[in-house]
Amino acid sequence: MSVPQAPKRSDSLANWFFTYTKLRFLTRMRRLLCLNAVRRQVDQPPEKALDIDTGSDKEAKKAEDVYMAGKLEGPDGWMVALRRSVKRLHFGSWEEKEVAAEEIRKLAEQDLKRRKTMAELGVIPPLVAMVGSEVAARRRLAVRALIELANGSLTNKALMMEAGILSKLPGNVAVLEETARQEFAQLLLSVSALANTQFSHTAARIIPTVVSILESSSNTIETEEMCLSALCNLSSVLDNCRSLIATGVVNTLIRLSSVKQVSEKSLATLGNLVVTSAGRKALEHNTNVPEGLIEIMTWEEKPKCQELSAYILMVLAHQSSLQRQKMAKAGIVQVLLELALLGSPLAQKRAAKILQWFKDERQMKMGPHSGPQMGRVSIGSPVNERDVDEGKKLLKKILQQSLYKNMETITRRANGDGDSSKLKALVMSSSSKSLPY
Repeated sequence: MSVPQAPKRSDSLANWFFTYTKLRFLTRMRRLLCLNAVRRQVDQPPEKALDIDTGSDKEAKKAEDVYMAGKLEGPDGWMVALRRSVKRLHFGSWEEKEVAAEEIRKLAEQDLKRRKTMAELGVIPPLVAMVGSEVAARRRLAVRALIELANGSLTNKALMMEAGILSKLPGNVAVLEETARQEFAQLLLSVSALANTQFSHTAARIIPTVVSILESSSNTIETEEMCLSALCNLSSVLDNCRSLIATGVVNTLIRLSSVKQVSEKSLATLGNLVVTSAGRKALEHNTNVPEGLIEIMTWEEKPKCQELSAYILMVLAHQSSLQRQKMAKAGIVQVLLELALLGSPLAQKRAAKILQWFKDERQMKMGPHSGPQMGRVSIGSPVNERDVDEGKKLLKKILQQSLYKNMETITRRANGDGDSSKLKALVMSSSSKSLPY
């Protein structure tokens, strides 16, 4: 009897899910072993147990510090410090937890292997719980430690989401001081990397917090760039675009797109939003569109911004004659010509595509009665051969008359008002095709 096969998945996603499940199991088992070890040490006599002191016995704590200082000098000293910090983080007082969070941050910033080991020892859930503290200093210590733990480890970020990091965020991050806002923005940027994973439905919950930080009046360039990078990650998932547009962030993105330091991330996010109908409407109703985007296409020192701006304008101009009219009035044709000649290869292609639409639209506006349209009669049209012959004769007569007038003017300027009857006879008896050029 054949066993039914599981549905196929990509190798990378399957490997990551297997590693993540295995790490969760190992984390819980190690946490249980850690608890049992601590309980056994608590049951031992005080002179034999080197456990965390709660502050009641200062002599025992001093002896423990001397012992730990000697341990830290060995090759595995960081493991000794890590074990001490883990114990303090789980079972210590608030002061000890703060010290443990700072030690974990210092250890985590040195090596990716250490960060993974810390996650296996279960340091992420208590740190996430500290983020929800009302004490600002304690909260910042936890945020800094989590930022280091999330660096380069998608699994650690997933464990933070599983521990409920989004529910621990402050209600109004915008009122915090600039340094605290920047740290929260960096943490949210790390979490936003999970936008394309199974946490995509929960990752969208960080949108209001990121937007509130971005719209603060006293942000630094670094904070704005982190927030824009987080929004760019979230906007790459179409399901999040509606939530982003509902916050009114499009106007903020257009405003920041004119700032050269953060313009690229702003335009990249707008490029993700403009492919949706709600995003196009929001851009079309903005008063700085298309003038602001056309100005960005003149930034020769920012080729990536030129490419992104041309892409947004290309999407807006596609199948929208009203938008093309607004662009034409804003002087886009001249900018497109320069970009098509001097821009990057991608910018040249996009500029040429938009120019082609303007060219086709102009030809359509000229219509069949704007001048001779010989050789462009469509199949099945009601025009007969007699009308075509008459049109050709009329065109030939107009060309001969125009040639005669031009030659007569040139001759008059060269020889005065002499007799030009011979020249007239020559021109009327020949066609324009017989001329050398």
